[in-house]
Amino acid sequence: MTAGYDTMTDSVQDRVIAIIAEQAVLEPGRVTPESGLKDLGIDSLGVVEAIFSIEEAFDVKVPFNANDPDSGEFDISSVGSIVAAVERLIAEQRSAG
Repeated sequence: MTAGYDTMTDSVQDRVIAIIAEQAVLEPGRVTPESGLKDLGIDSLGVVEAIFSIEEAFDVKVPFNANDPDSGEFDISSVGSIVAAVERLIAEQRSAG
């Protein structure tokens, strides 16, 4: 797994798709922004593992209740919503630092 996020070589979407694809045991090309995690066969443990991988890859802290669909803090309803949430966390981290 890649430690850290390299803005020169990876887009946020590409890296999130790679993480999700790894959890789903699929080729990244089969994962689209519209894909739902359940549709990809990712169970709740896989969601947690993906969140940990995202935190590591992007050096961000995902809210504790991210896997709660009603929390609203970190939308995991689709790959695209995860990408948007990660981009928001990166922007917040940059503005705070």
